[in-house]
Amino acid sequence: MKRWIATACAAVLAACANSPPVDNPSAPGSFRPAAEEQSEARALERAEADCVTQGKHAVAKRVDGETLYECVAR
Repeated sequence: MKRWIATACAAVLAACANSPPVDNPSAPGSFRPAAEEQSEARALERAEADCVTQGKHAVAKRVDGETLYECVAR
């Protein structure tokens, strides 16, 4: 019985270790190319500049893997 449990645990651990990573680009330690980060930083700056003219500030959200910005009241 102990041998069966040890084998089952080893199989579960091996399966978890080889599973694909969760697609969460904002997670700490996730790999994001520097060019993508710079591009999003520039887009946020542009959105902030546009929103300031309306007396608002930009808020970012991700939809279907794309970052969208909207102006909201302060």
